Amino acid sequence: MAETTVRRVRHTSRTSDAERKNAAAALQRALDRRDNGGETGH
Repeated sequence: MAETTVRRVRHTSRTSDAERKNAAAALQRALDRRDNGGETGH
């Protein structure tokens, strides 16, 4: 699972730095939501 996400992040390296940070934040939020069981998501 982690390997595929890393590939996706590398694939979007063409985008701007702001978009990359936004994508990284969204990915981190998704991972946190999964670890927390979806209780503290949104």
